[in-house]
Amino acid sequence: MASNDGHGRWLLTAGGILSIVAGIFQINNGGLLMAFFIIPNIIPLWEIFPFLPGLWVELQDLYIFAYGPPIWQTIMGALFLVLGILAVVGGISAIRRKGFGFSLAGAICALASGLLGILAVIFIALGKREFGAEN
Repeated sequence: MASNDGHGRWLLTAGGILSIVAGIFQINNGGLLMAFFIIPNIIPLWEIFPFLPGLWVELQDLYIFAYGPPIWQTIMGALFLVLGILAVVGGISAIRRKGFGFSLAGAICALASGLLGILAVIFIALGKREFGAEN
């Protein structure tokens, strides 16, 4: 049975918004993590930061080209990016009240962002009854 008092509505809306915000943070952080470790291998550092001292640039350039890109950081960035996309889509699903399982999965993907993800999971789980309600 669906609740008629609107209690579940604000829970789902809040959980969806929290999931979307956490997902946007994850997309941003994942993209930055990937960019900061892929771009220096494509574009030399002295072209990006011409104002830095020459010795620092040469040491950084030597480290990056000698050891290659730090692949684990690129993989973690891609993982955060994918989890963030799933969290945003799950948050939209929660706001629309379509598919409890997908909404909860999106909130679980938002857990990597910390407190926002924890609150999103709690709010969406508490608003489960609202998914079967007719609008």
